Amino acid sequence: MELHNLRPAKGSKKNRRRVGRGTGSGMGKTSGRGENGQGSRSGWSSRPGREGGQMPLYRRIPKRGFFNIFRVSYQVVNLTDLQRCESSEITRESLRAAGLIKKIKEPVKILGNGKIEKALTIRVQAFSKSAKEKIEKAGGKAEVV
Repeated sequence: MELHNLRPAKGSKKNRRRVGRGTGSGMGKTSGRGENGQGSRSGWSSRPGREGGQMPLYRRIPKRGFFNIFRVSYQVVNLTDLQRCESSEITRESLRAAGLIKKIKEPVKILGNGKIEKALTIRVQAFSKSAKEKIEKAGGKAEVV
């Protein structure tokens, strides 16, 4: 085998379709677009999901359930994870610096999974009942912002 003998595998290379090059090519005159209608016009493209008069799929399949647009989604942090923060005062910024939450702007909720040894002042948007009890039992403060 030498460089000048190399050839692509049989059938792997295919010539592109040259439309509008005479009637003998089979793709002349209307260039594969058909005679009339929207699709034959220049610049026409359908929107995603359009099925040409047939009821589109997104309207055919049944819708179920209820989506509450006012639902508040919290970033959760457990008490065991709070040991990673060095400071005794914990806010969203310190949780972000410790890598416990991803987004500063989303609300945070502390859950009561685990133990807490040191007294911490925690200022976040929500606490579970057990987390609040454990924080206060350890001598800390759970402040809702």
